[in-house]
Amino acid sequence: MQRSSGPDGPRFVGRDAELRRVTEALRRRPALVLVEGEAGIGKSRLVREALAEVVPQGPRPLVAVCPPYREALTLGPIVDAARQAAPSGAEVAGLGLSALAGTLRPLFPEWADGLPPAPEPLADAGAARHRLIRAFAELLGRLGTGILVVEDVHWADEATLELLLFLAAQQPQPQMPPRRQVPPPPLPLSLMLTYRPEEVTADSLLLRLSSRVPTGAGISHARVDLGALAVADTAELVSSMLDDEQVSAAFAAFLHERTAGVPLVLEECVRLMRDRADIVRRDGEWVRRTLGEIAVPPTIRDAVTERVARLGADAQRVLLAAAVLGDPADERTLGAVGGLAGAESSVLAPVVAAAVSSALLSGLLVEDASGPGRIAFRHALAARAVYDRVPPAERRAAHRRAAALLETARPRRIGRLAHHFREAGETARWCEYTEQAADVALASGDHLTAVTLLHQLITEPLLPAEAVAPLVRKMPFLSFTGYARRAEAVAALRAVLETDRLGPRDRADVRGQLGRVLFSLGDYAAAAVELELAVPDLGEGTFVDAWAMTVLGLPWVGPWPATTHLRWLDRAQRFAAGAELAPHERMCLLVNRATALLELGEESGWALAEELGDDESTPQLAVERARAELNIGDAAMRWGRYTEARARLTRAVDVAGRQDLEMVRIMTLVTLLRLDYLTGAWQGLAERAEHWAGTADVPVCRLEALLVGAQLRLATTEGDGQLEELLRTIREDSERRGIIALWLESAAAHARLRLSAGDAEEALALTEDSVRLITGKSMWVWATETAPVRVAALTAVGRRTEAEQFVAAFEEGLRGRHAPAAQSALEECRALSAEGRGEFEAAAQAWGEVARAWSRLPRPHEEARAREAAERCVRAARGVWRGGRRGYGSRLSPRELEVVRLVRQGMTNRQIAVELSRSPSTVAAQLKSAMRKYGVTSRTALAVSVTQAGLD
Repeated sequence: MQRSSGPDGPRFVGRDAELRRVTEALRRRPALVLVEGEAGIGKSRLVREALAEVVPQGPRPLVAVCPPYREALTLGPIVDAARQAAPSGAEVAGLGLSALAGTLRPLFPEWADGLPPAPEPLADAGAARHRLIRAFAELLGRLGTGILVVEDVHWADEATLELLLFLAAQQPQPQMPPRRQVPPPPLPLSLMLTYRPEEVTADSLLLRLSSRVPTGAGISHARVDLGALAVADTAELVSSMLDDEQVSAAFAAFLHERTAGVPLVLEECVRLMRDRADIVRRDGEWVRRTLGEIAVPPTIRDAVTERVARLGADAQRVLLAAAVLGDPADERTLGAVGGLAGAESSVLAPVVAAAVSSALLSGLLVEDASGPGRIAFRHALAARAVYDRVPPAERRAAHRRAAALLETARPRRIGRLAHHFREAGETARWCEYTEQAADVALASGDHLTAVTLLHQLITEPLLPAEAVAPLVRKMPFLSFTGYARRAEAVAALRAVLETDRLGPRDRADVRGQLGRVLFSLGDYAAAAVELELAVPDLGEGTFVDAWAMTVLGLPWVGPWPATTHLRWLDRAQRFAAGAELAPHERMCLLVNRATALLELGEESGWALAEELGDDESTPQLAVERARAELNIGDAAMRWGRYTEARARLTRAVDVAGRQDLEMVRIMTLVTLLRLDYLTGAWQGLAERAEHWAGTADVPVCRLEALLVGAQLRLATTEGDGQLEELLRTIREDSERRGIIALWLESAAAHARLRLSAGDAEEALALTEDSVRLITGKSMWVWATETAPVRVAALTAVGRRTEAEQFVAAFEEGLRGRHAPAAQSALEECRALSAEGRGEFEAAAQAWGEVARAWSRLPRPHEEARAREAAERCVRAARGVWRGGRRGYGSRLSPRELEVVRLVRQGMTNRQIAVELSRSPSTVAAQLKSAMRKYGVTSRTALAVSVTQAGLD
């Protein structure tokens, strides 16, 4: 009896239709090809077959593989692939890269003589990341990469996924003939990605690629979902591994049932059956044992484990080395990492050669396509099975040997070194290389990766407390958006502060950074606590110290009166005047000071705002310019200077868009929601508010969008329990975070809802804390929404004296301030007081003034409410009215006529309410009055009667 000489690699079977779809897409560049399926289903094989067909006549491919652990180096998998495409700086120098490519220097230190100078760093995380991605995209294009293949994208880091999203979004551009000595424009780039859908998390950026089909002209698209092989394909695959001899239907069905038709499981089982002699060759024919006697392992892991156990000890060490390294390696490297004798010799030791040969013959290892003599596992699942079967102590030793070997290589692969030292259990060395990886991420503009790495270090229990402060100083706090694990980071920083091993300055740095993280997320109350505690240790020697003081000058933070905030601002100004500050640092402090003064209701803030200018000469100054326009625009909106507010917010969107300041852009767009609500630009506003409420990561943006949506509902419906619960949630969350503007406005909206339901006592309770805050901080420009509903509630419960006193205090608080919105609210409070005293004639005239005041801003909804109140007082004054007509009798009033005209256009009451900025109840009452005057009982009859009467 002769055993088979070993099954060959299987043929590519059962995937003809999928291969055709992929190759057709790749030939129509640019293309986006997505290949998904479970582990072992044949994704990588499909990629290899497709490239074999397309590449000989087509574009150059670049293949990257994401490791099964989070790569510590920014864009690590694609960086490694790019290194293979351009190994030297001299080669890179001839690519004709723009100045933008200088961003890539930290990622490719070995290309230093071929890359442009590094650009100035950016403070904004979104802008920095976008610049890096644009630079890498340019590099891929100039390298002549026609197809970028990224395998196992479900393991990719965020930076890699964002690069892929950016590349997929690029549209083909017309190509102009190149000028002499100018490199030709990059070719259109196709993407081919493989992934396991079951391992894609719900918040992964990969879903943005896999859930949408590109809409750009000329973009080809193919999405292939690989499933199990059919029984006939199973028979063909097994036959291809057994000298192409026919496999019986019974045997094929048996294997298909046991392996679920997964190609990798089939392949490993056939190899194992050969090793066991379950399949043998006798007299030139294959002979198989009785099917019932063959034990088929239930998983790939079991099959691989059994096969490995049949190999010698040295071959098993080579397999462990390949599994530990993860990347293709030569024989000498495998021997060294495996700890084989003689591996250090310059001449390949026989024991190493024999062990590698045995591992290759097993079929578990193959020579990789990345280069001759480079060896790797045929399948990642087999590598994992080998790795898991080895005792932890042996794995740690192999990782230690791998790290020692990689430390001698140039350039050093920092991400891999951090991984190996961590798996080796050497915390100090892991921290060393992880910090280096964070430095690379910071230098290249990948703030998110830097935050993630620094977060790992800071939360490492074995890291000494005194080592934390230097790491904290490096953290780019602007990157703490929805991506960051904020709760863990905050907890880690607080845990460090609880130790007694920090010096005063280090403690101030850690606490100050904690305050900055909380502040950037809108947790102003918590930020104030930390910054105030940090102040005693501040040495007044750095920009960070002055920044903390200006933040404490903002009325959003701390429970202090305005005088305390002003003292903080003065202290910061005195320090800044004599300090050596960079231009953007000085501008940052000026923006903070102007913002604080305006929020405190100080007219001097407007003069300072005019001094800020429009300098965008550096990226850092551009950030401050955008921030200034946003902050001053928001303050102008609060003061009621709506024309200036819109102009500044529009400029902020423009600057943020040009400078890729994504966080500033989103915050400005959400602020514009509120301005549109106030000024009556309600068309499509509800949909926009809903969008940002569901997508904004920063709490202050999400809450503001929710509030705009709630106030629209309050203005156009009668309100319900669901709306009341929403307003309560917004109010409580805003109050907890110290977001004063949203807290005051949501409380006022909630109080107005309760007042309209006849519950004046609850309306008073809802405005109690708001009034205490406004009066305690003397911030009367913030009283616009609160004051009218407060006075109305006081009057409704008979506390008219208290209402009059509140109005007087409001008037005094606004003295000397040009705040049109608050002044209009003051006029409304006076009208409410006159009406509460029963002085209806005077109240009607006062309400008329209120309507004109709101119209000048404009605030059409408030204007409409004022005119309704004026009509109410006119009706109440009948019988004592002196002068003017008493009413319209049987004729339609102008406001009733407006309603009837819209009824004739087919609008519902709710649509009319939105169009006219009135409440639905008011529209219903005016419609009912019109029907009564014409003696009809339906909307249709009313429309007919009005038409017959000749009214337009």
